[in-house]
Amino acid sequence: MIKALTAYTSEVDDVEAAVSEILEQLNTGRGLLKNSVGILACYADFIGSGVVRDICAALPFDVVGSTTLGNAVPGSKDRIMLSLMVLTSDDVSFSVGLTAPLTREEEEALKFAYDEAASGSIHGKPALILCFAPLLMNVSGDFFADSMSRISGETPLFGMLSVDHNSDYHESRVIHNGMAYADRCAFVLVNGDIEPRFFIGSLAMKMRFGRECVVTESQGNQLHTVNNIPVTDYLLSLGLKKNDDGTISGINAFPFIVDYNDGSATVVRSAFATTPEGYAVCGGNLPEGVTMTVGSLDADDVLETTAEAVSSAISAKRPECLIIFSCVGRYYTMGYDPMSEIEKIQSILDGTDIPYYVAYSGSELCPVSGPNSGNSTVNRNHNDTIVICRL
Repeated sequence: MIKALTAYTSEVDDVEAAVSEILEQLNTGRGLLKNSVGILACYADFIGSGVVRDICAALPFDVVGSTTLGNAVPGSKDRIMLSLMVLTSDDVSFSVGLTAPLTREEEEALKFAYDEAASGSIHGKPALILCFAPLLMNVSGDFFADSMSRISGETPLFGMLSVDHNSDYHESRVIHNGMAYADRCAFVLVNGDIEPRFFIGSLAMKMRFGRECVVTESQGNQLHTVNNIPVTDYLLSLGLKKNDDGTISGINAFPFIVDYNDGSATVVRSAFATTPEGYAVCGGNLPEGVTMTVGSLDADDVLETTAEAVSSAISAKRPECLIIFSCVGRYYTMGYDPMSEIEKIQSILDGTDIPYYVAYSGSELCPVSGPNSGNSTVNRNHNDTIVICRL
């Protein structure tokens, strides 16, 4: 069994006060069991001020996490905040890993770090991997999902790509024991008898429109043609408009719903921009042969799908805790009230006495139902999605 403790602070500059608040809320002298690990989310400012460093130094266990631009735990209200969840157990253990700097999609770096973290485990294959990956121009979320699946023998992978409050995310960092990295991946191998469950909210069916099409030419996350016509022509046929420079106007408001045609659940891919050649640049790979449709995302839909996902996660039985990541695209969809999604989550969970941890992400790493019957899953990278791990 896993028990979860949570804490938060809004003290960005007063390091001593921040450490004191976290330790007082955790009450670590009485609340910790045999094995513990911390997961942390914060505004980038908490790194520069030294708060992250000193909080991690004051805690008697490993801590990993990421910068974000919105986060929450029970009782928190502030927008600029550091939040922490501690997972602690007598019969479940935690092994933390950190890769070398990633300059490209090099699986060897992930494998070396995974093997090192797994070497001390007596449980064999972990039951879950919690992953905090860097947001890099030349390394995709699909790389982390696919590579960690191969390396771990298809262990469920749940996590996020880092973001921050800047428009270009130049301060996004992965956190490992008080240090912050722009180009490394940190993760936790959760070992023991646990049965994590996963819940996903993306685009409601009513928000999907347009003709289904097949990806006929692509290169990684660049979508070239669908149904053997340029993707820009396809989007214009759905009513989207072309800018004076030839790019598609507002393309990031119309994500793609992708079916791998292997029996697994669909995933969402954001379209960030179109290139001068007419290619769509997306937040994940679109392999040739997959089927896709187009949808739209608005504030009401975000709140509706979030409420459905959170309610589903707590409906069957009371969880020990919930770990929740939501896409930064959903945050920006909320417009002038960007914390509305977090407030919706809190309105459902506050008062239930369920520990939870919420953070916004650059992409979401979460298993989906697999092609086989039963409880099989496939690790996927998601965009514009809220993902929940119930322990």
